[in-house]
Amino acid sequence: MSFFNPTQPILSLKATTLDYQDLQGLLTINIRIKDKILFSTIYTRIDQVFAIWGVVSATIFITAQFAPISWITQAIVWSILTAIASIAMMVLTHFWVKVEKLCWVLYSWVILMVGGCIITNLGIFLGIGQILMNLCNLWLVLCAVGYFLTGLGLRSRAFIGSGFFHLLGMVILPYFLGWEFLVTGLILVVPLLVFAQTRWDMRLSLVKYFN
Repeated sequence: MSFFNPTQPILSLKATTLDYQDLQGLLTINIRIKDKILFSTIYTRIDQVFAIWGVVSATIFITAQFAPISWITQAIVWSILTAIASIAMMVLTHFWVKVEKLCWVLYSWVILMVGGCIITNLGIFLGIGQILMNLCNLWLVLCAVGYFLTGLGLRSRAFIGSGFFHLLGMVILPYFLGWEFLVTGLILVVPLLVFAQTRWDMRLSLVKYFN
């Protein structure tokens, strides 16, 4: 028996028929001019989490690359923003991970994000050069670990692949000296936006209806 679900493509268009747990908190977006639909899609709570982290990651790393703001100020603001995003993630995914028996994946992500903030802040406030010189690699590794754990929990090739994509980012980063934060931001954001806009493979849902 295959560990992954071979009947599903790694990525595909979003399904029109959703399981009960995916319907909870569903967000529908329709952008139209008069009778012409310009953009129409649905976002489950999981999709919304991807979108939130995409915006947060882009904001943090683009600011770090271009804005003349002190590192201490950024550390404070980004810690608050990361905490807010982590709380939003827990609220939005709580029902889904409970149904799918994947609470440990959610807790793993929270630990990784909070741990990353702590290490980053130690480097900035204590002036630890080894940490400051490897902030991009730090976050790429943390996210890679998170994706690998998610991939194992969901039995998803898409998330496993994303983990390797982040590790590959560490390999190419030295070729973009001076632009490390921008490149890291792109590496973090692109998979998040892809996952938010598509349907990714996973094992069969454990529960079709949860009461």
